[in-house]
Amino acid sequence: MKKIIPILAGSMVIASLSTAAKAQDMTENNSGFYVGGNYGYLKVDSDDDFDDNNDMVQGVVGYRLNSFLALEGSYIDFGKYGGRAANAETTGYTAALKGTIPITQTVEVFAKAGQLWHKTDYNIASVSGHSDDRSLFAGAGVNFNVTENLLLNAQYTWYDVDLNADNVSSDSKFKTDFNQASVGAEYRF
Repeated sequence: MKKIIPILAGSMVIASLSTAAKAQDMTENNSGFYVGGNYGYLKVDSDDDFDDNNDMVQGVVGYRLNSFLALEGSYIDFGKYGGRAANAETTGYTAALKGTIPITQTVEVFAKAGQLWHKTDYNIASVSGHSDDRSLFAGAGVNFNVTENLLLNAQYTWYDVDLNADNVSSDSKFKTDFNQASVGAEYRF
């Protein structure tokens, strides 16, 4: 028993030091710029003829303040959606605050929220126009580290997008939600 206690104590000290080293590696100040891109599926949920789904593309640039917090901006092309009676095409820019939690050395989860500034070109019953507006969005996902600088990700983002078609009628405000599921890559400098 006298020999087992020092061995157990030594094992606990080594395990504690190993755990502390891993925690320090995951919480190092990993600040810096990153760029990326996403490709995915967009589901437009609406109570009108704009209900549809299609592909979307997104370019991303960001700055990580540390391992846990980043500022991120993007350009998104939501593509064309709708039917014959009403269709639209939306593009926009975002600004977001992104929080990341490292789970292991190769996996991290993240959540982000921010503002979308969007422009929509629409055609409703042969009346064309465009609408500029801003909307809130929120999203979450997971990053997989392929190398020290290259990550692959999968994410889901919800956008609260409204379309104001003032030239169609005085109260033409179409409530829509954009639901984006995408995969992408990120390169950290």
